[in-house]
Amino acid sequence: MVGMMGAGKTAVGRALAARLGVPFKDSDHEIELAANMSVAEIFERDGEAFFRRKESQVIRRLLDGDPCVLSTGGGAFLLPENRRMISHRGVSVWLNADLDVLWARVRRKDTRPLLRTPDPCATLRALYRARVPVYAQADLEVISDDSVSIERMVDRVLAALATRPDVLERE
Repeated sequence: MVGMMGAGKTAVGRALAARLGVPFKDSDHEIELAANMSVAEIFERDGEAFFRRKESQVIRRLLDGDPCVLSTGGGAFLLPENRRMISHRGVSVWLNADLDVLWARVRRKDTRPLLRTPDPCATLRALYRARVPVYAQADLEVISDDSVSIERMVDRVLAALATRPDVLERE
């Protein structure tokens, strides 16, 4: 699962994994476990470049493991190495949410280190504009909006995955 912060990667990813009967993995959570600190603390202490290197290592380790649904951090897909790795070992699914949906979902949370700015809405807008062309390179795109439940979002993802017979096993 790739996309902007607030697109629903974790919530939809968890529900998708449960429906498929495979483990759910979250690269940010795995980094926090390994570092014994939050993503925000890592950003503050070591900087974004350090975090991105560790993020790539964690994604590689998770993709080398058993099949799973993997939710990546919002910036993970920006690195060409990560895009290649994800598409080579699985399929990238972009949860595409528009800016208004994203802002509504993240505006009250202080856990987003990139939004710790004087104008977080403007920062989100700039990130969105810069990142959408990269997310558009994902293998599959699924619209993420507030008009449907998480379970209906899972249905949308499964419909998109059904176009890739190399990804899901048929019973």
